[in-house]
Amino acid sequence: MTAHEWRTGTTPAAEQQREPAESAGAAGAAGANGATGSADRAAFVVDCHRGLRGPYTGLGSLLREVVPLAIKAQPGITDRHVTEILSVAPELRPAIGVGPETLTSLAAPEERTRIYPANRTRRLAHGAVELLAEYAAVAGGGPLRLVFERVEHADYTDQEFLAILLRRARPDRIRVTVATGGGGGLVDELAAALGRYARRTPPAAGTDAGGTDAAGTDAGGRTQEELLHAFVAADGTSQDPAETAAYEQADPALRATLHDRRAAELLARDELTLGLGAIPYHLERGSDPAGAGADALYEAARHCGAMGFYHSVIDFGTRGRDLTDPETQMERFWHLSTRASSAMVVLGQTVEAEPTYIDLRARYDLPELQLSTGYALAMLYTRFHPAELRDHHLARAYINNSIAIASLLTDPEQRAFHSVFQKNGLALIEMRTGRIERALRLVSDGIAYLDRELPGEKHRLHRSVLVHNRGKVYLAMGRLEEALADLSKVIELDPNYADYYFDRADVRRRLGDLAGAVADCDTAISLSPPFYELHYNRGDIKAEAGDVEGALADFGYVVELEPDQLDARVNLVGLLMEGGDPAAAEPHVEEGLVLHPGDPRLLHLRGELALERGDMGAARQDFDAALRADPGLVPALASRAALAHEAGDHGAALADLTAALEADPDNGDLLYNRGYVHEAAGRWAEAVEDYTRALELAGDDDRDELLNRRAVARSALMGTAGAQ
Repeated sequence: MTAHEWRTGTTPAAEQQREPAESAGAAGAAGANGATGSADRAAFVVDCHRGLRGPYTGLGSLLREVVPLAIKAQPGITDRHVTEILSVAPELRPAIGVGPETLTSLAAPEERTRIYPANRTRRLAHGAVELLAEYAAVAGGGPLRLVFERVEHADYTDQEFLAILLRRARPDRIRVTVATGGGGGLVDELAAALGRYARRTPPAAGTDAGGTDAAGTDAGGRTQEELLHAFVAADGTSQDPAETAAYEQADPALRATLHDRRAAELLARDELTLGLGAIPYHLERGSDPAGAGADALYEAARHCGAMGFYHSVIDFGTRGRDLTDPETQMERFWHLSTRASSAMVVLGQTVEAEPTYIDLRARYDLPELQLSTGYALAMLYTRFHPAELRDHHLARAYINNSIAIASLLTDPEQRAFHSVFQKNGLALIEMRTGRIERALRLVSDGIAYLDRELPGEKHRLHRSVLVHNRGKVYLAMGRLEEALADLSKVIELDPNYADYYFDRADVRRRLGDLAGAVADCDTAISLSPPFYELHYNRGDIKAEAGDVEGALADFGYVVELEPDQLDARVNLVGLLMEGGDPAAAEPHVEEGLVLHPGDPRLLHLRGELALERGDMGAARQDFDAALRADPGLVPALASRAALAHEAGDHGAALADLTAALEADPDNGDLLYNRGYVHEAAGRWAEAVEDYTRALELAGDDDRDELLNRRAVARSALMGTAGAQ
C-alpha cells in the first residue's frame, strides 16, 4: 500500500500563487481563509498556519470545503459528526444546523462551572477522521487526496489531528501529504507519526519555505509599499524575507493603521474563527493594543477555554496579559492571567500555574479574586498537583478562606452561588481525606440552599453538577440505589451530556443490570465524538454478559483509537485466544510490545501464542521474562506451572502454583490445578485438601469433575470407602 507523504522544505501553495501586484484585500481573502481547493473534487490543499484561524486552522479550512460536498454526495452523512464539525468550523452552522445542546454549552459564561477534559480535542480529531473516511467512501474517483501545508506553524490541535489521521487513514482511501518548511515546530506525536506512516521527500533544488529564490530576494520586482501591504495581508504568516524587511522598515504609525484596516476587513466577514487568529494578531499591533487588542485576546481565550482548546488559551491569555497594565486594567489583567493558568492546570502544568494565583493574591485585595484564586489553589493541592505535592490540609485552609469571603458577599444571589460552589470544593477535599459522610452532607445542603434561595432557572448547570456529585458520593459509599436515582435525575436535567450515561452505566453494572448498562453506553456513544473509555467499558460489560463478539468489536475499536491502551489490548488478545483465533491475536501482541516493551502481561500472552505453535522453549522464555517483570503475575505463574508439569517437574509446578495462590487464594482453578499436580506427584493428602477447598468455591458446572478427582485421591489415600 502506498504510504502517506511528508514533504519537507516546501513552498506553500499560497505563496506560489501570489501575484506581484496583489492587493492587500485580495491576498487577505486567500490568506485568512487558509484553504485552496483544486479543480478535482477529491483533492484539497489547506494552509495550517495557526496565525490565520488559531486552533484547527487546517482542519477547519478542510471541513469548510468538504462538508458541503459531503452533504451533497449523501444527505445525512454529517449527522453523526455535528459536534466535531461545529467545534472545529462553527461557520458551517447554517449548513448543518445545531447539534445536541447540553447545560454546559447553553450556560452563560458567568454560570459555567464545568469544563471539558484535556482529551476532548482527541475525540474531535477521531470524529473528523471518521467523517473524512465516510466522505471518501461515497465521493468516488480514487483516494481522497489531502495536502496540509505549513504544518510546522500549526496549532497543537491540528498537529494532534494530523498524527491521528496519518495513523488511522488507509492510504488507498485517503492519501495524506504533510508539508513542512525548515526548522522544528512539530509536536512529538506528529513527528513520530510522520516517521512511521509517511514517506519523506526532500525540497526541490533552489527553493526554500518562504516563497523566494535561494538568494532570498523578491523575484517579482514589487515596490516597498507593495511588499508592506503583502506582509500585512498575510496576517502575520508571511515567510517572505523581502516582505518582512519592508514591514520592519515601515513607519510604526503606518503599520498600526494598516493593521487596524485589515482587522476591520476581517471583522466585517463575521467569521468566528478569524477571531482566534488573524483578528487578534492585527489588533495587538494596531492603534489600541492594550484596549482592542487585549479585548480580542480575552475573547479568543474565553472561546477556546469553553471549547477545550487549552494550548491556545495559554497562548492568548499570556499575550493579552503582556499587553495589559496591571494597575489601570486590573480586572482584565486578572481574568487573562487566570484563563492562562487554569488551562495550564488542565494540561497538567500545575507547578507552572501556581505562581500566577499567588501573584494575583499578592497584587489585589478584591474579594472575588481572593475567593476564586483560593478555590483554584485548593483544587491544586487536593486534586491536580502531582501526588508528592498534594496537601489536603493546605487545600482545606484555602477553601475555608474562600467560603468565609463568599458568606460576606452582599448580593444574595452571588452569596448563595459562591457559598455553595466553594462548599462543593470542600466536599471534594473531604472525600479525598476519607470523610465521606461530611462530603455528602455538604453537597446535599448545597442543593437545598440553592433550591431555597435562587429561582429555578438560575444556575441550572451548577445545580445539575451538584446532583451528579452527590450521586458520585453515594457510589463511593456503596449506596447504589441512591446513586442510580441521582444519576437518573441529572440525566433528566441534562439529557445530552454523554458523561452522565457513562457514570450511570457503572452503577447499573454494579447492580447487575448489564443490559441497562450497555444501553447507557450506547446512548453516550451516540451523543459524543469517539470516546475510547466508553467503548472500553461497554466491551467489559459485554464480555461479562457473554457477548464475546460485541466485546471484541469494542476492544478492537479502543485499540484503533488509542493503540497505547494496554488493558483493552490485553482483553482483546485474551478473547481472541479464548475464541481459538491465535492468528488474529498475534499482531496485537507484537504491536503492544512495540508500544509497551517488556510489559509482563503481553510477554505472557506471547508465550501462550508460542505454546499454540508448539514452541515450548520460546514459551518458557516469555513466561520467565514476564515473571521477572512481575513475580506475582498469576496467569504467567499458572502457565509456567503447566509447562513444568508437562515436563514432569512437579516441584517447579507446585512452587509456581503455590506462589499464584498466595496472590489469589480464592481461585478455584488454581486450587484444582495444584491438586492435580499433587495427585500426579503421589501427594494424595495434599491433593484431597486442594480439591476440597476448590469444591467450596466451585459452581455447579465444576463440581462433578472436582468430586471425581477427589475420589481418585481418596481411593489412593484411604481405599474404596473414601472414594465412594
